[in-house]
Amino acid sequence: MNLPRPTQPDQPAQPDQATKPDPAGSGQRPRTPGRLLIVTAVEAEAEAVRAGIRSAGVDPAAVVVSPVGVGPAAAAAATARLLTLAEAAHDPYRAVISAGIAGGFPGRASVGATVLGARTIAADLGAESPDGFLPVDQLGFGSNVIEADPTLLKSLITALPAAVVGDVLTLATVTGTAQTAGLLQARHPHAVAEAMEGYGVACAAGLAGVPFAELRAVSNPVGPRDRAAWRLREAFSALAEAAAAACG
Repeated sequence: MNLPRPTQPDQPAQPDQATKPDPAGSGQRPRTPGRLLIVTAVEAEAEAVRAGIRSAGVDPAAVVVSPVGVGPAAAAAATARLLTLAEAAHDPYRAVISAGIAGGFPGRASVGATVLGARTIAADLGAESPDGFLPVDQLGFGSNVIEADPTLLKSLITALPAAVVGDVLTLATVTGTAQTAGLLQARHPHAVAEAMEGYGVACAAGLAGVPFAELRAVSNPVGPRDRAAWRLREAFSALAEAAAAACG
């Protein structure tokens, strides 16, 4: 995606660093949003994204990359803060992407694959019942499904034609048993991966009116917890390549 050249690398703009309203009251409008915000859970993911951006020759100031913490709550709070600071500085982001590594559902997204979320689903937001899990939608308390911005998603699909496109589940507790993996696959037939932050980031983006999408690189199959089966090096490499293609 071609982005206009912004002014601040890897840090949310502060009020004294961005274009300010005309003190004379001429009605000058804030500059058009240009920067892309990419948030990850941890610094290792953020560094993989930055490495990809550097390898593509993209001006690092065009893309702000920030780790926002593990889990949907931390991700929502930190992303909301970044978006609010940018808005207050009259330098809002043009879009936000939740990026990082993820577990892939066997037969849907293999280890090393790049995944794009058509929808981000809070898969454990709801209630248990004798008849099974009830998502928050059925409880009448909102929705646990957020669709990716169609224009942003289309641009990512164009940049990453080999990516697997499907639903990405957000879970506060990572799946670690075959039983849970089977239940999730049955409940979400279009799910291709699971991670821990996407829904939180999507909520923050939605409240700020900023386009959202989710991009993941698969490090392990969803199922019984087996760290020996994790392929972090391959996943970080795939994440870097995806960032290069998406931002180049």
